[in-house]
Amino acid sequence: MQRAPLPFAFARDNQVALDGAALLIGPEATANGLREARRRAGAPVNPAPLAESDFQAALSRLYEDAGSTAEAPDVAFDLEDPDRPGATRDLLEDATEAPVIQLVNQLLRQAVRADASDLHLEPHEEGLRARMRVDGTMQTMFDRRDVPARRVVSRLKVMARLDIAETRLPQDGRIALRLGGRAIDLRLSTLPGHYGERVVMRLLDRTTGLMDLDRLGLTTDQAALLQRLAGLPNGIILATGPTGSGKTTSLYSLLRLADRAERNILTVEDPVEYDLPGISQTQVNADIGLTFARGLRSILRQDPDVILVGEIRDPETALVASEAALTGHLVFSSLHANNALSAVVRLRELGVDNYLISATLRGVLAQRLVRRLCPACSITRPPTEAETRVFTDHSLAAPSQLAHPQGCAACEGTGFDGRIGVFDILEIDDTLREAIDSGAPEARMRALSGRQGSALFRAALARVATGETALDEVRRVIGESA
Repeated sequence: MQRAPLPFAFARDNQVALDGAALLIGPEATANGLREARRRAGAPVNPAPLAESDFQAALSRLYEDAGSTAEAPDVAFDLEDPDRPGATRDLLEDATEAPVIQLVNQLLRQAVRADASDLHLEPHEEGLRARMRVDGTMQTMFDRRDVPARRVVSRLKVMARLDIAETRLPQDGRIALRLGGRAIDLRLSTLPGHYGERVVMRLLDRTTGLMDLDRLGLTTDQAALLQRLAGLPNGIILATGPTGSGKTTSLYSLLRLADRAERNILTVEDPVEYDLPGISQTQVNADIGLTFARGLRSILRQDPDVILVGEIRDPETALVASEAALTGHLVFSSLHANNALSAVVRLRELGVDNYLISATLRGVLAQRLVRRLCPACSITRPPTEAETRVFTDHSLAAPSQLAHPQGCAACEGTGFDGRIGVFDILEIDDTLREAIDSGAPEARMRALSGRQGSALFRAALARVATGETALDEVRRVIGESA
């Protein structure tokens, strides 16, 4: 692709860009930008007005391609206060930097463009290894001896405004940056080790946007049930699963269902992963004493109708959330539990009384993310006897063909392309409510709900039967006992 002749910063600020013979025009394009674009084109161009989101996507496409060429300068960051408006510099902006800075910028850009959720820098005896987590699995970016690990870590700590002189204690920080029109938030954590400080960064794309229920991977019946739960006037709705299973995305989608003009919606989160227009969002800050529990108590004085608590992780938060639901509020939150019924057991472990759980808990959404098979290279073959038995053991008919990963250039040899959600939704009915109130164990509640075996694994097998994912992938992520 021909490199766009306009400097990236100029194109971004004036909302104009040249794409071959087309002049891309954003909704806030300036007269000066249009004049300069036409002058640089040197030939007639075809105006192409675009919406804001389309213009930003085109800008990223044009300049990411330009930034990946050998002649293009590397990316750069601004080290000013990230809380000041306009302080963050764009990853695609031209700059000439020192080798260590270029390496750090290149790593971050590669991770962002690969849609990685985490970036790991691991010093070892012979150098530095960099890995990123894409679609839930780790991929090595490089493992080199010639990289000055300490200088790379120091550069990241400077960007995150951490103490570079302190190498004996763990530290946490934040880096705000952009890649084209995408606002990226990095949560950085350092951990001292034998060969230097290990760094792990969680990447949050704040411009990804929220997903509708049909894009989450829910069945029609599951989507209808969630819509009904989100319309309740009070109670607690929980999303359960391990870290990285998509709980926050599901909760935000539920919040959109409850977002009505007549409702006051507030959140307390750690971190605030997406910007929700029209909703007041509060960031937890443990350093100054703003915990989930304290933030939730303060929110209750703000006349809320719907409350999102990022995570219930301690007895105080669990109790305050339950009391909020009991006093007429609808509360969404996440909880670490293996399956839907385990959420009840977990709440008991956090000290919530049985009568309070039975009175407030309305529904539990258990979920996992499994990798989707690459449509370009997946192969099918008849199931083996052992594979057929997996389906029959879970009261499902085995399909005539099972899809398997193979690997091609399109999926970079992994055999998978993206991820899909697998869900199990438990609605607390009167029978379960009575069992919870009487302190029934999980096995008894499972029998009463008719959930013999793993409901989550059974839901995943349905995805395997349609060829969306592989049986081995489901076993890796969920197991047969979840």
